[in-house]
Amino acid sequence: MKPIERITIEEIHAARERTKGSIMRTPLVRLNVNNAPGDIYTKLENLQPIGSFKIRGAMSVLSAAAPESLRNGVYTASAGNMAQGVAFAAGRRGVECHVIVPDTAPKTKLAAIERLGGRIIKVPYDTWWQVMVQHSYAGMAGTFIHPFADRRVIAGNGVIGLEILDDLPDVDSVIIPYGGGGLCVGIASAITSLKPDTSLYACEVESAAPLSASFAAGAPTAIAHTPSFVDGIGGRSVFPEMWPMVRALLEDSLVVSLDQTAAAIRLLIERNRVVAEGAGAVSVAAALTGRAGSGKIVCVISGGNIDSSKLVKILNGELP
Repeated sequence: MKPIERITIEEIHAARERTKGSIMRTPLVRLNVNNAPGDIYTKLENLQPIGSFKIRGAMSVLSAAAPESLRNGVYTASAGNMAQGVAFAAGRRGVECHVIVPDTAPKTKLAAIERLGGRIIKVPYDTWWQVMVQHSYAGMAGTFIHPFADRRVIAGNGVIGLEILDDLPDVDSVIIPYGGGGLCVGIASAITSLKPDTSLYACEVESAAPLSASFAAGAPTAIAHTPSFVDGIGGRSVFPEMWPMVRALLEDSLVVSLDQTAAAIRLLIERNRVVAEGAGAVSVAAALTGRAGSGKIVCVISGGNIDSSKLVKILNGELP
């Protein structure tokens, strides 16, 4: 696949207009914590109708799609959140939606996909990964919506960056969970266009941090992926088509431990009454290390879809 060229601010503004009224303009809320490295704010994408930012990219694609491209429905590859986003958006357009999911997908997210009308096709992790690499699944009819390597998806995610600057024009740093890169480069494309002196960081968890390894190597790098309760980010590698934008827009990837992530989940609940999934809490864990500086820091809480059984264990001080 060819590298995706930089997303323009005009594309992001267009995505904002066509998704207006279909998504929630999420609040930016200060984290209620003392002795933090800086003033930490949380961008609460967990409050979206599907509990994740993924609704933005999905609605951006489906709202722009021509009717003839949707005759045979749509499908995507997702561990859960993008699947919910596409199922939600497809339902709004009245089209059929299939979802290719890995056999490691959490029950909470699978149940949500079905509740939204998505038809699940469960495959081994290796097969699921190849669907994203190839941008297709053999024998599947319909239009494939890539979960992150799509200009319209990235532009939809970029609207988050516009909202952050609307609410906190003097932001110093933004920390964004890194999965496939669509969220990071979308937000970063918006912010660098309008406030280029902002420091922009990805964040990952130590059990699956391909971006950190890629930054260290100077090229997309494969890693050993270890499944954990942080299921919304972390894969085997950085996708080559995303790498040029990622390298140009982000300063670094801040890697935190599973223990730090669990502690951030507890902190968000105890201090702000915010339920974040593992991927969503990684940004707060990273901010609390001090590596993003000491000014006004925005942490993107990418989602809140966590199995209740895992959440109970975390609240009891255990690791699921």
